[in-house]
Amino acid sequence: MHVSFDPWSPAFVADPYPAYAALRAAGRVHWFEPTGQWLIPHHSDVSALLRDRRLGRTYLHRFTHEEFGRTPPPAAHEPFTTLNGQGLLDLEAPDHPRIRRLVSKAFTPRTVENLAPTVRRLAAGLVDAFVAKGGGDLLAEVAEPLPVAVIAEMLGVPEEDRGPLRPWSAAICGMYELNPSEVTAKAAVRASEEFSAYLRGLIAERRTAPGDDLISALIAAHDDGERLTEQEMVSTCVLLLNAGHEATVNTTVNGWRTLFHHPEQLAALRAAPTSLPTAVEELLRYDTPLQLFERWVLDDIEVDGQVIGRGAEVALLFGSANRDPERFADPERLDLSRVDNPHVSFGAGIHYCLGAPLARLELEASFGELLRKAPAMRMVGEPEWQPGYVIRGLKELVVEV
Repeated sequence: MHVSFDPWSPAFVADPYPAYAALRAAGRVHWFEPTGQWLIPHHSDVSALLRDRRLGRTYLHRFTHEEFGRTPPPAAHEPFTTLNGQGLLDLEAPDHPRIRRLVSKAFTPRTVENLAPTVRRLAAGLVDAFVAKGGGDLLAEVAEPLPVAVIAEMLGVPEEDRGPLRPWSAAICGMYELNPSEVTAKAAVRASEEFSAYLRGLIAERRTAPGDDLISALIAAHDDGERLTEQEMVSTCVLLLNAGHEATVNTTVNGWRTLFHHPEQLAALRAAPTSLPTAVEELLRYDTPLQLFERWVLDDIEVDGQVIGRGAEVALLFGSANRDPERFADPERLDLSRVDNPHVSFGAGIHYCLGAPLARLELEASFGELLRKAPAMRMVGEPEWQPGYVIRGLKELVVEV
């Protein structure tokens, strides 16, 4: 490979898009030795492989680790492995459709619709407090608290118990980076144990005293006598927090940084706030928080003449796909009025993000409140990026209002 794909380099993390352009120009598939993965940079291939059932998020529904030529995870990682492995994101048929069907009975479009007033109220309160103090760190004071509060309200987590939710989420999501360290793994294991124990206690309470919350709905959900196991409920709740939180937080701060760097687009958005839903989609495309998504090859596939055999792993480069000129007109240009916008930021196929409608609701609420109440908001200095690449976001975003 003759292009600079270096996910551990701060310079690459700060701006991976030139390297993506070079990858796309160099071909449709590239072997990346440091992680033992095939990189897929083009939109057409990423979109097709997300839907291809010859690939999977796991292989354990068909093979043992040994049959698949892989080393089992260390026994010390078991709390994380169990928690992660029973979540929708890392399951395939027959478990995935069964669990998704049951979860969908509890997490319905009406659930999201009914949450809208709560989301708007929470966003308004956070922005009001932020504006009253003249600004600060937008990430810590608006972007992070909103999705955590929304998920906590949805699950029925009491306000006094919400403090550990964000640290638990961050520790667990550290394991989704490329080649995570043992320090990262230990933090993820500890968070998995603590978060799981807390949720098991909450589930036990709801079994005896059901409420108007998602955990009670998950307990009640059934289909021809089938119900979710306790572990499946725990893993579902953790996934809702982790996936919803990481995507919404990073889209918010990455999006505002993008807007500050494109003042003419920000001015146009302020002048036409009804275009916000379209603008949010463009911000998701232009600088997606999830840059890479992995799939195992369950049966041989071929990409541009390159056979990728069973047992291999592909890395679908969402960030590159979303800037592919073969699919998007003038893709390096931020265009908040872009309507032909089939970005892959929420995935596709059976693993399309279950929480996408809720994420959009949260993003429109927080962006809308800030556009209305902080019309002169500006960035103070250039923010630094977190070291992580797969889930890519800022350390902070300091602004004045």
